[in-house]
Amino acid sequence: MNGHCNGKVGDTKSSAVHRKHETSRKEAEDKSRLPALEAAYTSILRELGEDADRQGLLRTPLRAAKAMQFLTKGYHETVDDILNNAIFDEDHDEMVIVKDIDMFSLCEHHLVPFFGKVHIGYIPNKKVVGLSKLARIVEIFSRRLQVQERLTKQIAMGISEALQPKGVAVVIEAAHMCMVMRGVQKMNSRTVTSTMLGVYLEDPKTREEFLTLSQHA
Repeated sequence: MNGHCNGKVGDTKSSAVHRKHETSRKEAEDKSRLPALEAAYTSILRELGEDADRQGLLRTPLRAAKAMQFLTKGYHETVDDILNNAIFDEDHDEMVIVKDIDMFSLCEHHLVPFFGKVHIGYIPNKKVVGLSKLARIVEIFSRRLQVQERLTKQIAMGISEALQPKGVAVVIEAAHMCMVMRGVQKMNSRTVTSTMLGVYLEDPKTREEFLTLSQHA
């Protein structure tokens, strides 16, 4: 018994050390890419007709490069990374819903933001996940260049593959700056997408229950 417990503790420590090394490696890689990104933003400013050497813009390329790295940090993260030690055996088979998760992403067509709310529901199959981890899964996939349709499916598939639940449902409602700031310039337009897996796809009553419960009161 003691040997078994010590083994689990050892595995946990080993995982923590591995994550720390991975974080350090990714930070080093990001730092090494900064000069190229900074130079690219300097070039963009000049091509726009700006004086990249004026006081207000001197550090803008560096700031923009760092901001872009943050906004796309999901490329360097996986669901397994953030769910480590956060999945628990639990005899619960009723619907779990986390709604109104804030989401911010970048449209891959114009590199301008789209943002809104994500509603997630799943029906456990003997396993549950720490609720904050659902928001972290949203973060992983939204911090990439995206289209809303793919983002919705990636979140659902990530949860399904990690938990193997009876079903997963994801709904995203978002405003797209590519429609607000340019193009058709429709200020109040919202885009709603959904992905239904398992019982949410197969059973209309289960799907309707999720859609009803995830709506604002």
